[in-house]
Amino acid sequence: MAKDLAQKIGYIYIDSGAMYRATTLYAIQHNLFADGKLLEEKLKSAMDDIQISFNNNPITGKPDTYLNGVNVEDEIRSMPVASKVSEVSALKFVREEMVRQQQAMGKEKGIVMDGRDIGTVVFPGAELKIFVTAKPVIRAERRLLELKGKGNTSITLEEVLENVKRRDYIDQTRKESPLRQAEDALVLDNSELTIDQQRTILLEMFNKILNQ
Repeated sequence: MAKDLAQKIGYIYIDSGAMYRATTLYAIQHNLFADGKLLEEKLKSAMDDIQISFNNNPITGKPDTYLNGVNVEDEIRSMPVASKVSEVSALKFVREEMVRQQQAMGKEKGIVMDGRDIGTVVFPGAELKIFVTAKPVIRAERRLLELKGKGNTSITLEEVLENVKRRDYIDQTRKESPLRQAEDALVLDNSELTIDQQRTILLEMFNKILNQ
């Protein structure tokens, strides 16, 4: 939704969640998980070595995520990353660095950014905040289709649903930048909406703010 909106209105799209996923992928690639536990001090020492950027994909017309110059768009959407990203994103030093980078990206304005703390922490003064929600099972079904489309055919709906619920709980109860709705955010429940319906509603929200 955010990518489509940015493309439609000519703004830059930034996927803040992808930044946390890329950091998690870095931790996995560099063996910073031991016996299932994250080696926090080692990750903290490595933060200066984690450079995340977004480059436009000429085929899709949308930005892909790059970790230290390597396209990791597919890798960061995998279940191994999804199962660990909430643990990484809950760390204060990780969030501080990602927020710093996100705010730097937004200095020139003209951006659409999505993530779980954008309207409350990263850009509390944003002109338009949309809190998007959907039923957990609907979100799991959508993510499963996405994963299967990328060749992950062995994953079950039950596994994805459990991951969705677990991530929500961790993100809603974490100390640093918890997932919550900003007081001035507009709510959009897209459980039963088609893509075209979502696009229409988003554009209406954007144009209303633009014309104020």
